[in-house]
Order: sequence, then C-alpha cells, then structure tokens
Amino acid sequence: MNVSTSPSPALERQRQDFYERIGRSNMTPLWLSLADLVTPEPRSACRPASWRFAEIRAAMLEAGGLITAKEAERRVLVLENPGLRGQSKITTSMYAGVQLVLPGEVAPAHRHTQSALRFVLEGSGAHTSVNGERTIMHEGDFVITPPMAWHDHGNESDEPIFWLDGLDIPVVQFLDASFAEMLDKDAQDLTRPDGDSDARYGANLLPVDHKGGGGTSPVFNYPYSRTRDALERLKRAEAWDPCHGLKMRYTNPITGNHAMATMGTFIQLLPKGFQTAAYRSTDATIFVPIEGKGRSIVGDDHIVDWEKRDVFVVPSWKRVRHEAHEDSVLFSFSDRPIQEALHLFREDRGNL
Repeated sequence: MNVSTSPSPALERQRQDFYERIGRSNMTPLWLSLADLVTPEPRSACRPASWRFAEIRAAMLEAGGLITAKEAERRVLVLENPGLRGQSKITTSMYAGVQLVLPGEVAPAHRHTQSALRFVLEGSGAHTSVNGERTIMHEGDFVITPPMAWHDHGNESDEPIFWLDGLDIPVVQFLDASFAEMLDKDAQDLTRPDGDSDARYGANLLPVDHKGGGGTSPVFNYPYSRTRDALERLKRAEAWDPCHGLKMRYTNPITGNHAMATMGTFIQLLPKGFQTAAYRSTDATIFVPIEGKGRSIVGDDHIVDWEKRDVFVVPSWKRVRHEAHEDSVLFSFSDRPIQEALHLFREDRGNL
C-alpha cells in the first residue's frame, strides 16, 4: 500500500501561516534551506571563463585616452566572472583586474586593508613603491603589496606597462573589515634603497636581531628572471608531476609558508607536448600564461585555448586538464592559504 508523504492541504496551510508569522520576527526554518546550505560538494555560481589579452590591451589603451591614472586613482578594468557579474569578482573570494600606467604617469599613493599582488604582463622599467622602498617592474615579476602598506606606481619608461592585479577584496568585504586612506601627495617618500628588502630577506640571510615573521613575505618583488632560471634548472631532473608538470609555490622566506596570508601564488612549467592528468581542488584558481601556448579543458567540455598573457579561471572542484603546445609557464593564484588555515582545502588527483 502506498502511503503519501505529502502534507494534507490543511497542514500545508498551517505551515505557511507559521512561516509567515515567524518571518515577521526575522526567523526562518532551517529545514527549508538546509539542502542549499550544507551541500554534498561545492556548489558555486563561479563559472569557467577566459579573457584574451589582446582584447584587454586594446580596451585598456582606449581607457588610457579617456581618463588619467591620477583621475581614476587606479586605471583598471575588472575581470568579472560571467556567473558573478556586478560583484567585481573573478571567483567567489578573489578579485582580478588589469592595470595600465602610461609613460610619465603616476598612480597616486594610497593604502588599504586588502592585500594585493601584481603580475607584470607587458612592459619594463616602471616602478612600484611599497612602504618607502621602490622596485623596478619587469615582465613576469610577481610583486606584493601587504595590507595597509603605502604604495604608488609610476612609469618613467617610454612604453606602457600592463599588469594583473589580484586582491582579496571579496574576503575583506565579507568580513566587513575594509579600511583605506589616501596619502597627501602622489608619491611616498623613499626611505630605503632599491633592493633593500631582497638583500635583507631574500638571500638566505636575516638581520641578526630579527624576531618572528608576519603573514606576508618581507620580500615584495619576486623577479621573473630568477623564477625562470629556477624552473629551467629543475626541468633537468625530468620529475614531472602528472597533474601539474613542474609546479612551485612562492613562499615567505622567513616562515616557509605562502608568500601572502590570503592568496596562494604559484608558477608552473609545462614542457611542449605535456598533457596533465585531470585534477580538481576546492580553491578556484586564476591562471595567467606568461610563456607558451596551449589549451585547458575545464569540467566536462569547457575548452580554453590560451597563449601568453591571457587569463582564465578554473572554479572550485572543477576538473582541469592542461595541454602544452609549446614550452609554457603559467602563473596562478587562489585563496588556498585561507582554506588551508581553516582545514577546508581538498584536492582530487583521481584517488578520491
């Protein structure tokens, strides 16, 4: 005999009346939303997405003729995930945009609680200054702006410079912890010589009286020339990870942890013809090839054909496979340090 589990019309009316009454007191029944709150697997509005640098570059140069870096404070085009439009998010927890500074321009000094990374896409000879120290930027360099650090940018070269900005804006926004200030002049005073932080902390040395270590690396420029040389030397071992090729993470030289407290940053080399095994993880990841050409298959059927300076996103818990048509180097970043600190990070190398 079949027994119906549906409530009678009378009971259903009683329930609806109950829901309406408690709603007026700002209460709601968990049993109506539990399935959406505690899901068997990650369920995100973030979608696989990609952006061609050639298109970004053309739009940025057009913007350069419409507004100055000083007027805009930061002349940036935000890369919005198509599943998160209107939210200034590239993933649910990360922000990304491409910034342009033209020759002779200054992006004025400010500071904020949000951590920022810069990954230089094109150009050389411009600078960024962080907490009284200036560093010259070159293609492929990874540059850090720690939370509440004064920073400004300038371009004394004769060519435009473009870089990818990555920030933890959605995380700080979610925590209601945003603060920001403008300096009373465009450029901060330089109080330390160029290369000072690298000499103090980036050469397997520490000041003799150094104590402890913060969440952000004291080295704020990781030059691509040094990174690329390390990858090339490691390549000789032919120890290719089936899911990643040769993948390394940028670190804080004092603690050995991630270089930034809220954003994990990575660099990987895929030799020509290499095809990775399928991989997925809970940290939605933003990829930027800085060398080479290839394609990535995200999920079951989303194909991204990429080349140098393009940007693409792999959402949380979506399988990805990379295929390198040339020797290729990919920079990437995600919220992995947050997930690891909260014991939430999970990956699937095909053995779950």
